[in-house]
Amino acid sequence: MLFTVSHSPYHCDLSALLRLVTSEDAILFLQDGVMAVLKNSESLNLLLNNQASLFVLEDDVIARGLCGQISDSAMLIGYTHFVDLTLKHQQQLAW
Repeated sequence: MLFTVSHSPYHCDLSALLRLVTSEDAILFLQDGVMAVLKNSESLNLLLNNQASLFVLEDDVIARGLCGQISDSAMLIGYTHFVDLTLKHQQQLAW
């Protein structure tokens, strides 16, 4: 399943999300959700304890001036890779 997180980690329950995630899933952070994968953040520590693949939409990182502040544990991707993720994961859940 592809989980898309578009809200700041301060305005969504990442712990609840992580209870649903399996190692076969992917989590894509976009819009304000990109703040969840900031280096040394509490939300990143939560995310690193799961086995899902982490992705971040690069355009949203740039738009928020967060270049260089995103953890290397999350892969920066563009819209083409976003489409690839939606094709790979037939089921999707916006969080």
